[in-house]
Amino acid sequence: MTEYSSIDSLLQPFKRFGVNLGLARIKQLLVELDNPQDKVPIIHVAGTNGKGSVCAYLSAILTATGYRVGRYTSPHLVSWSERISLNEQPIKQSVLLDVLQQVIAKANSLEDRPTQFEVFTAAAWLYFAQSQVDLAVMEVGLGGRLDATNVCDRPLLSIITSISREHWQRLGPTIPDITGEKAGVLKANCPAVIGKLPPEAIVVVQQKIAELNCPTVWIEPAVELESGETGEIGKPAGRWAKYEDVVYPLPLLGDIQLHNSAIAIASCKILQQKGWAIAETGISEGMAKTQWPGRLQWTSYRDRPLLIDGAHNTAAAIALRHYLDTLNKPVTFIMGMLSTKDHQDVFQALLRPHDQLHLVTVPGHSSADPKDLAVIAQQVCPQLSQCKIYDELFVALDNIWAQSANSEKLVVFCGSLYLIGYFFANNTKTKI
Repeated sequence: MTEYSSIDSLLQPFKRFGVNLGLARIKQLLVELDNPQDKVPIIHVAGTNGKGSVCAYLSAILTATGYRVGRYTSPHLVSWSERISLNEQPIKQSVLLDVLQQVIAKANSLEDRPTQFEVFTAAAWLYFAQSQVDLAVMEVGLGGRLDATNVCDRPLLSIITSISREHWQRLGPTIPDITGEKAGVLKANCPAVIGKLPPEAIVVVQQKIAELNCPTVWIEPAVELESGETGEIGKPAGRWAKYEDVVYPLPLLGDIQLHNSAIAIASCKILQQKGWAIAETGISEGMAKTQWPGRLQWTSYRDRPLLIDGAHNTAAAIALRHYLDTLNKPVTFIMGMLSTKDHQDVFQALLRPHDQLHLVTVPGHSSADPKDLAVIAQQVCPQLSQCKIYDELFVALDNIWAQSANSEKLVVFCGSLYLIGYFFANNTKTKI
């Protein structure tokens, strides 16, 4: 049995409990583990989009500054070990197995069995406590108020990156409903950093902040600098940005990163005010090293360029389309989506006349039927130059590559992080 299948085997018995929001089970499990979460200072990151990028920036900056930094994110693309990292290095498979076995031994003794996400979150807390991290950057899994990560009363700071209509089946049908759940990460008298939100979300967050007396920074996006504007001779080429008085490299693509990076820099400023030693050189070095695979990432397939992006909801699709418009080329999309997503809204954000669309299933998950997606897509954008259906991703890729062997077409693969993970896992020449 491989280590990967061992982890799957360990976690499988808890999968049957599905998504079951609530804090009672995780708190009971953590008590059995001697409350490791109380030994780990955290930055808690909630939001619809941008959570992963912000976590990646903060982890990289704090690691470059010299701190011992844990990071917890979800979902993973290929390996469970991607979810838990220490100083930018994924947890070793053998260590993860050991930590999970410690957690599951306690979980099996509980009358109210925890979910798979709760077991894995408890493993992250335990690993960070045993590793004696200086702090951990913790990404919310779903919502905030009842998420398994929301068990700390005094975070160093809480972040809400963005809010749009996603997971409404569990968080509520409206933006105010969803905002109320995500604002559950805010804690009394603890600092908060809030990204750009829709007006109806701002009202809810402002009310929560007033109730809890949270010192709050409301973010304005950073400004991208033109070449030569960085103010220093000898700065390397590439994208640079400025937030307030901090100038830094911006390695992740898309204008949305002006927003996400500003959240990270503002968070560092709050930590500095609290006495954390974060030098400008650490910010610059950490930002330059930041990686966040599967999101607006150029890679290749059969020696030709391919742009991949999770873009699994409307806000992410808008950000992707904005980047594509800067390239000024017709787009060939390869897409698969889960059945739970707003398919029409995603297509409206992405598709333009003369684009091509190739639809595939998402293996191993609740995939939307490509035939149903084709009907919706052609209603949204009747001027598509092509709309085809495939049963499998690599069949679609090979077909597109064969049709345009000498073409410089812009090929974009998007729609689901699970599908991106499937691509990485089965395309041995492409690494995360």
